[in-house]
Amino acid sequence: MLNTYFRVIVGTMVLLSVVLTVYVNPNWMWFTVFIGVNLIQSAFTKWCLLETILVKLGVKKEGAGCSVK
Repeated sequence: MLNTYFRVIVGTMVLLSVVLTVYVNPNWMWFTVFIGVNLIQSAFTKWCLLETILVKLGVKKEGAGCSVK
C-alpha cells in the first residue's frame, strides 16, 4: 500500500511541476529537479521523507516506498 501511495504522490508532483513550468514560470522546473534529487538520494541513503510522512499518517508498510528494506 505504501508503494502505491508513494508512486501516485511522486507522479502527481512531477506532472504538476511540468504543468507549472509550461504555463506559469520556467523556474518551477527546480521543483522537478528537487524531486529527482530526492529520489536519487533515497536510493543511496535508504531514507525518504515522503515515506516517513506516509507511515506517520498510518499508511501500512507492506512494501517499500523509496527503498527496499
